[in-house]
Amino acid sequence: MESSEKVWQDRYNHPAPWDQSFPPMSMVDMVVNSATAKPDAVMIDFLGRKTSYGDMLHIIRRVAKGLQDMGVRKGDRVGLYLPNVPHYVAAYYGAMMAGATVVNFSPLYTAAELEHQVEDSGTKILFTLSAKALLPTALEVLDNSSLERLILGCVAEALPPAKSVLFRIFKRSETAPLPHDARISNYADLLRHGDDPAPVTIDPVDDVALLQYTGGTTGRPKGAMLTHQNLTANARQVRLIDPHPEAADRIIAVLPFFHVFANTCVLNRTVLSGGEMVMLPRFEAVQVLAAIQRTKPSSMPGVPTMYQALLDHPATPNIDFSSLRLCISGGAPLPLELKQRFEAATGAKLCEGYGLTESSPVVCSNPYEGLNKPGTVGQPIPGTHVKLVDREDPTRPPPPGEPGELVFAGPQIMKGYWQRPDADKEVFIDGWLRTGDVGLIDEDGYVKIVDRLKDMIAVGGFKVFPSQVEEVLYHHPAVKEALVIGIPDAYRGECPKAFVTLQEGAEIDGEGLKAWLNPQLGKHEKVCALEVRLNLPKTLVGKLSRKELVAEERAKAESNQGQTGTAA
Repeated sequence: MESSEKVWQDRYNHPAPWDQSFPPMSMVDMVVNSATAKPDAVMIDFLGRKTSYGDMLHIIRRVAKGLQDMGVRKGDRVGLYLPNVPHYVAAYYGAMMAGATVVNFSPLYTAAELEHQVEDSGTKILFTLSAKALLPTALEVLDNSSLERLILGCVAEALPPAKSVLFRIFKRSETAPLPHDARISNYADLLRHGDDPAPVTIDPVDDVALLQYTGGTTGRPKGAMLTHQNLTANARQVRLIDPHPEAADRIIAVLPFFHVFANTCVLNRTVLSGGEMVMLPRFEAVQVLAAIQRTKPSSMPGVPTMYQALLDHPATPNIDFSSLRLCISGGAPLPLELKQRFEAATGAKLCEGYGLTESSPVVCSNPYEGLNKPGTVGQPIPGTHVKLVDREDPTRPPPPGEPGELVFAGPQIMKGYWQRPDADKEVFIDGWLRTGDVGLIDEDGYVKIVDRLKDMIAVGGFKVFPSQVEEVLYHHPAVKEALVIGIPDAYRGECPKAFVTLQEGAEIDGEGLKAWLNPQLGKHEKVCALEVRLNLPKTLVGKLSRKELVAEERAKAESNQGQTGTAA
């Protein structure tokens, strides 16, 4: 550990010193400070409609006041079930200004998953849109959980006037009818309560700003308690690794804000810097390319599948990428070939980083300039400590020269899991956060991930938890045993594949089970294949074992690659 820390002090390749501290700062102070310093600067460009920092602060204050008038008090949980729209930014900072804790709800969740999260978090108010992709599910959750109120916005109200009219005329099919229900409030009405919310005293170190749900190796997702200081510290840490903080800061904000990666690297970092977010509600390659051409952005954080989709689009060779200097890849391993192809096509630097929901999330990144090591996740960002511990006994270091479990410490590490002290005992060791990932730290202080202790599957930057898919499979009367693993996928990094054995006398094949299973799963959970077998591998004590299946599928993928290469 000492030798690594000396490397980071002596041969640190990020532009700011590694060894430094971050004074406590609340999320409210962060956004207010930026808006006060740059009131006329553009904060959001949403499909051509621009909102300044001063104007957005005015809206944030109105959201805070409206929520307080609804009875929201310090510590209450307010949910956001939203894509990347201006409503998200206003509700996110507005809820925090009102003293509430924000809870992110993924639009990819099923109603049952959302209901569990509502109950677990104690969320009483949920922001969403009148979109067919969101509202029916939100109404189902409202009827089947302890959720008390929906606050309903409309995309049209965030668009430029001409586009707003056209949207209302031609996109009516994408809008769900609004039910007459006393439990539903209009977003526009919320903003009519005034802009003088009651001041709330916030302890940045102790008060939870965001509940970000993450799954584990088993069981239901857990809420990571990210404090105001966790989030503002990570935003400051990420800003410090930019060697040109004075340069134009215009970022393509298409990575979804409900994902912790975007929450820090797109939203909070940009607001901290007073930069501009070119906001897109969902990823569509043609829209992203058009936005790059129209707005000349300086950066675009994303996951590998996004960069692959942009490379695959036929319009890409005709796009001017000259303004784009930096793209940060996270959420899933970045293939070297993809990195090289994207950099060659755009002229932008594509750097891989690493983090976890529990670390707000960024802990490591390859430098934007200087030594960039493919296959590594770079050096720890400023103020972040990392070491290796033995995979079997985390209280001691691994044998010299051998990989170990990565553990981290720093100001961005979560307070703990929401109402889960049992889980806290498992994930913290002497104040260090256990990652479940096995890695190495090389002679230059670069971190390399070599294996995973966790079974989670990274699908296009989203985490899929095998136990949840297996749980659904076990509801089928024909299924005797089930295992789900991640298999290599050229586009998404990994995709889930299920293996089952059948009850005696059952007569159903893999395609039949797959057709039954996938409609019950979230978008990223859907299995790409389902295989029926006579037996599944087991450990010596009789537990179902994934590792043999993982090795088998990896060998199959390598064999297929070899055959493809030979044929070519």
